[in-house]
Amino acid sequence: MTAVVILDYGSGNLRSAERALARAGADVVVTPDLGAAAEADGLVVPGVGAYAACMAGIDAVGAGPVIAERVAAGRPVLGICVGMQILFEYGEEHGVVTRGLGLLPGGVTRLPARRVPHMGWNAVDAPPGSALFAGLAAGTRFYFVHSYAALSAADLDAAGAVVTTCTHDAPFVAAAERGPLAATQFHPEKSADAGAALLRNWVLSLAPVRASA
Repeated sequence: MTAVVILDYGSGNLRSAERALARAGADVVVTPDLGAAAEADGLVVPGVGAYAACMAGIDAVGAGPVIAERVAAGRPVLGICVGMQILFEYGEEHGVVTRGLGLLPGGVTRLPARRVPHMGWNAVDAPPGSALFAGLAAGTRFYFVHSYAALSAADLDAAGAVVTTCTHDAPFVAAAERGPLAATQFHPEKSADAGAALLRNWVLSLAPVRASA
């Protein structure tokens, strides 16, 4: 089976992601072990809560270089929710700017919406060529819980990323795919059949990496 590590750096929501990935066909381990994170076929970076707190957790366990080295080596990484946000260059919350991992260009700021957090089901607009959303119908809905997001796709487009968007009063980046790096602002593990299909797509994409390793 395909080996997937969910990085435990003190963020929550680990067990639901573990169960969802196991149902998608992965052999899943939840661990803070950086050696395991480096060697797994796929690495999942979860995240809930504040951007600064998640980055503090990443820094405390020394995971930043491991994540960056995986991406540089072409080894798959999937960021979920705040685990997606910390892949960007920075996050700004309550006037405080926190440095991110810088693996995706741009930053994360508060949603310019009448109601925040953006909580519940919403449709996404995935472009042709998306590996994560392969086989999913246009306008498929996923489950979101967030007040912050990457608001502009321009930097990602310029960097050659495949960008999926969503609208909550204003558009924002719902998912991004760039080489071995994939990320979703929504929670696929809480998104019923649609989320299960997306996670299966990601797990299946790991098999060629394993075969060529």
